[in-house]
Amino acid sequence: MVVDALLRAAASLRDDAEALADGLVAESAVDCVYNPLGYAWDVHEAYLRRAGGHGARTLLLGMNPGPHGMGQMGIPFAATSVVRDLLGITGIGVGQPSTPHPKRPVNGLRHPKEEVSGTRLWGLLEHRYGTAETIFEHVFLANHCPLMMFSGPRATNLTPDKVRGPSVTALMERCDQHLREVVAAMGVETVIGVGRYAESRAARSLKDLGTRITSCWHPSPASPLANRNGGADWRANVLSVLP
Repeated sequence: MVVDALLRAAASLRDDAEALADGLVAESAVDCVYNPLGYAWDVHEAYLRRAGGHGARTLLLGMNPGPHGMGQMGIPFAATSVVRDLLGITGIGVGQPSTPHPKRPVNGLRHPKEEVSGTRLWGLLEHRYGTAETIFEHVFLANHCPLMMFSGPRATNLTPDKVRGPSVTALMERCDQHLREVVAAMGVETVIGVGRYAESRAARSLKDLGTRITSCWHPSPASPLANRNGGADWRANVLSVLP
């Protein structure tokens, strides 16, 4: 079963990433690490059961969790209204990180701030395909790295490409392995990197598998490309690579 394979792969990544997170802090590469596959596992499991068994052969691959999205709810590119209204995932408790930072509270499915990247991406998928079931017949969403990494007293969010050291190298290699497991379990034919970094990791980890690798612009409001022409150019860019 596809979903069972995805659950096994995610659980293994969850446990390995937890150990690697300790190494990141011990090496002073970062000051604080959150692993939403741990404290939000029940929601992530619900997502995999909801999304993983509908036959999608295209994978939309993000970089790592956003503080207001997957970092809260354990779902790639999550946004509070999307998880509730489109995915229909509600009423599941979310725990707390092993070392919570006061500047980065975790509120779970009731998080009061929407993740703009999530509302943009899932909103576009809903516009193109309609229901969640139809979305997952065409595309599956995942992040390459499951960890959020913070630095400094204000808990500045660091993306994996900004972190150095042996533990982050080991983490990226472990994430590459998980990506290969997802591609194999689902029979993925095309990986669309949401942004150039995700595309580069996919190209590196899947180079011998014959998987088609492409990319689309990232929906972050910090990206000029995502905001150009009121977002119309971004929508056209993503639609051009979706199945």
